[in-house]
Amino acid sequence: MRIRHLPDNLVNQIAAGEVIERPAAAVKELVENAIDADARRIDIDIREGGKSLISIRDDGIGMSPEDLEACIARHATSKLPNEDLLNLDHLGFRGEALPSIGAVSRLTITSRARDEEEAWELKVEGGNTHALKPAAHAEGTTVTVRDLFYATPARLKFLKSDQAEYSAVKDVVIRLALAYPDISFRLANNGNTVLSVTAAHGQLFERRLERIGQLIGSDFPENALEINAERDGVRLTGFAGLPTLHRGTAKHQYLFVNGRPVKDKLLGGALRAAYMDVLARDRYPTAVLFVELPKKYVDVNVHPAKTEVRFKDPGIVRGLIVSAIRHAIHQGGTKTATSVSQSALDRLQRARFRGYDAPSLPYNQPSDLSRPDGGHESDGGLSDQNSTYYTPSPYGGAGGGQSFGNLARQAYSSYQPEPSARAELEAHTVAEQMAYPLGAARAQLHECYIVAQTLHGMVLVDQHAAHERLVYERFKEQMSDGVVESQGLLTPEIIEFEDTVLDQLLSEAEALKKLGLEIEAFGKGALAVHAMPVLLLGKADPGKLIRDLADEISEEGEITGLEERINHVLATMACHGSVRSGRRLTVDEMNALLRQMEKTPLSGQCNHGRPTYIELSLSEIESLFGRH
Repeated sequence: MRIRHLPDNLVNQIAAGEVIERPAAAVKELVENAIDADARRIDIDIREGGKSLISIRDDGIGMSPEDLEACIARHATSKLPNEDLLNLDHLGFRGEALPSIGAVSRLTITSRARDEEEAWELKVEGGNTHALKPAAHAEGTTVTVRDLFYATPARLKFLKSDQAEYSAVKDVVIRLALAYPDISFRLANNGNTVLSVTAAHGQLFERRLERIGQLIGSDFPENALEINAERDGVRLTGFAGLPTLHRGTAKHQYLFVNGRPVKDKLLGGALRAAYMDVLARDRYPTAVLFVELPKKYVDVNVHPAKTEVRFKDPGIVRGLIVSAIRHAIHQGGTKTATSVSQSALDRLQRARFRGYDAPSLPYNQPSDLSRPDGGHESDGGLSDQNSTYYTPSPYGGAGGGQSFGNLARQAYSSYQPEPSARAELEAHTVAEQMAYPLGAARAQLHECYIVAQTLHGMVLVDQHAAHERLVYERFKEQMSDGVVESQGLLTPEIIEFEDTVLDQLLSEAEALKKLGLEIEAFGKGALAVHAMPVLLLGKADPGKLIRDLADEISEEGEITGLEERINHVLATMACHGSVRSGRRLTVDEMNALLRQMEKTPLSGQCNHGRPTYIELSLSEIESLFGRH
């Protein structure tokens, strides 16, 4: 068969597979066109999740009859005044959206240019263009898409349920509305308005904050850390959720580059790396982050969907995100999400109204509480049961220094009340201790939870989770004081790589050595692993570890996997070595734990992102009893 040129209609249908894969993609392209047209208000109406109807109306600059006819031609656009693809001022620039939509649906465009008296209408059905005709319309443009993919019925089989498609459309609108807080947006599904936000006013930060409150919830900024950092011409602003405000998917991560909503692997990976130390692997942080940098340093022409970007220097962008968020998390101290306490309060409220009678107790029935006033005698607290602690085996290392067994014992002993400290605590009155952020310990429930009284309410602490974080942070602090202890291998592990990958790995040799992994070139196309971190001996295969690191360097430009693995081992050691549930603590030990939490960053959540304490105000407690 001879090579032939495909007809334009077929070309557009093929292209539509990349540009318009579902209704949400069509909504995204059309709303972006409205934004580029300087619209101040955009109304979106859909039916059946966008399958049967998509209508986008704006009050933008509109189009002349000539522009209407040109806009449905492939690769025709007004957004590229020159041929510089690295200096884009608009969201759209490829000139593919409208012809792609027109090729697979029944498309109607009605528009009236500003300062013009007449409006015009153009219809395209399955790629066939109808004649232009006059119409009635205010200044601006309305694009109506009916029966999406009717011309390519095979595509309809791949669409999800109406609810799923509607959710995808709503997510697109939310992201664009977050990016442009000075524009009013309205979204209606099957005739019901589901989202309506008015234009925000004030400075850019104030506008973004108002829009975040409108779309994500006014409590999000209260449960998030403000981010404002800059490095080498790259600026990062927005909010990163507290570690305790995590989710099961990355859906609640809103990332923007120069005002463009993106779903980029590098940015997503940087966000995960920033929370690596405070979240479990299967949990995802929440964030609304804006990256601003010179247009020439970012390429948005990666994919027709324009949701992926490429940075000229990805290391700077990634490093800025990781360092800025980690700094903010550490500055957050013991702070936890208010949603944690609110969730607990809601559960208590529901239990209150279930209508059951609480069983009564005899006056002389003993309590199961460990009370500061001498309810029972301690059977051994943090200070007098060292034998029950998990102590890591002391590994010998080529680099010498302290074993991790000694480090562990030092870490544990640091949280045991010293005699002088214990005497000082005993000298304090309960009233004085209540002035501390986490208050004064008043009881221990089920030998697991510490009840503390504050000046304005109460705090409930998970003793194991809290102490686990304290021990873990002490481990990391001790490791940061020097090089990670390494152990030489009896026989070096020889691993072959492509030359480019090998060069990348060897360039990171010094950084890897600080983490206990020693490598060097071994002839052409191979390297030798001479030593492994002591913490990973018997837990990681050298060959697999090196290959994973090579993949990480190739994809992300830097190494985090080794540090993550070491931190995972430290977290495991801290978990085994912390005070267990079921241990009765003295009041001095409980108060010592509370004071140490107040001084330790990240103590508001355990190593897996779960909260270590819940705080209830006095007014919230009183509401449980109907006192107001």
